[in-house]
Amino acid sequence: MLLQNVFIHHVFFWLKENNEQNRNQLIEGLQKLSSVTTIRQYQIGIPANTNREVIENGYSVSWTLIFDTPQQQESYQEDPVHLDFVKACSPLWNKVIVFDTVNAL
Repeated sequence: MLLQNVFIHHVFFWLKENNEQNRNQLIEGLQKLSSVTTIRQYQIGIPANTNREVIENGYSVSWTLIFDTPQQQESYQEDPVHLDFVKACSPLWNKVIVFDTVNAL
């Protein structure tokens, strides 16, 4: 099914110490973050057990969000729940990469 007219915000986190405790703490933070009302859908992921040359699986946790509009994603960035998440969980990671996409078709 083609998702149309959506804004996708995909975040990859590399933990400073990639252990179960830190991973669980980040996942708990993301679960709280999912309460932001502009989020249409979300998925919290960890690297799949796949090995091909083109696969990047060095990250610890991924966070995929679907918004109805770019403006809703901008609102999410300023939401107090998001700001609290960054304040509480940013000490856990040493690298974050974000891919934002809109429909090509």
